Amino acid sequence: MESNRWGQATMGQTVTDKNLTLEEFSQLPEGEVNYEFQDGTAIAKMPPKRIHSCLQRALLFLLSDWGNWEGCALPGEAYPEWAICLQKDEQDWAPVPDVTYISDGKLAPFNLENDFCPVAPELVVEIVSPGQSFAAMTEKAGDYLAAGVERVWIIGNAEGTVHTRHRSLTIFAPDRLPITYQGDQLVEDDLLPQLSFTVNELFAKAKV
Repeated sequence: MESNRWGQATMGQTVTDKNLTLEEFSQLPEGEVNYEFQDGTAIAKMPPKRIHSCLQRALLFLLSDWGNWEGCALPGEAYPEWAICLQKDEQDWAPVPDVTYISDGKLAPFNLENDFCPVAPELVVEIVSPGQSFAAMTEKAGDYLAAGVERVWIIGNAEGTVHTRHRSLTIFAPDRLPITYQGDQLVEDDLLPQLSFTVNELFAKAKV
């Protein structure tokens, strides 16, 4: 990748050569690589490969269809790669989940233009990619919950990424232990009533 005025861009590593404010981070130029903001620095996020992209697409359709269904109890929209303004360890934090679901009601008070998501959403989804560990993503799920996100879904498994066997979806919530679903187990969550699917169905929709 080419360097820019923020420093040398290296996938998964800090790319800024100075501490930034969240406002300065928000002014970074858009490009092929997304950046997450943590501890005053911008960190390049690995661009998704095929399986990751297929799952991301399937989740967007699944959640958006549910959120726009006439009988939906929590109408809203699913977004890919949308940075969220949160707090971690009393500092500004702007992660970029693979998929974000946020209700219309949460966004209604804001006059949004081309901005970061200004409030903690109901749900974020992270897909474990090559080079990431399930343990690291579990830690990140805890950070999301502490910042006010109500649910976190991690897609992958304890042995590695979605490329390996025993594919799974683990739901993290603030008031109970994580629950992992595999195969034909029905995935249901009281935060998203009447949304149900199996892990096998999700991967079939993704065509992977």
